[in-house]
Amino acid sequence: MPSDPPTQRPVLLTRPGAEARGTIDTEAPSRVLHRRFRGEALAVRAALRESLAALAPHLPSAELRGTVEIVLAEVLNNIVEHAYGNTPGPVELQLRPGPRGLEVFVADEGRPFPQGHPPRPDTRTTGDALPEGGFGWPLIHSLTRDIAYRRHAGRNELRFRLSAIQSGAFD
Repeated sequence: MPSDPPTQRPVLLTRPGAEARGTIDTEAPSRVLHRRFRGEALAVRAALRESLAALAPHLPSAELRGTVEIVLAEVLNNIVEHAYGNTPGPVELQLRPGPRGLEVFVADEGRPFPQGHPPRPDTRTTGDALPEGGFGWPLIHSLTRDIAYRRHAGRNELRFRLSAIQSGAFD
């Protein structure tokens, strides 16, 4: 994925409870599904539902659809809960199916990660010693590839890739 998002047609942020709105980048050769929405539960659900519907032709199995849904839901819900807390803000989601899998870019203007990076899986903790909750990032790490995070210009920017999807443009 390029370091800067491609040029997009204007997209409005949604009101609380409203549907997420998105565009498809018509200038990029492999097309990007692009969504912008408020970082709150209802808008995340709408963006997730609409993104999965748009991705359906690129996801050849129910298992892969489930994996994409779990990863996107974990990432987006973490933004709502941890980056924004009780004060929702904008979230940007870009999905690009390609020959190496589904490339994902997510950005928000919330609080940065306390350690300056996403939590890393702790392989030393097992069984009853596992804390309540906290399974999201180990799950994300196990299901994705090429995770990259940076804090840039007041935004959290996360990139990763999900393998084994069918490449091509969104219809």
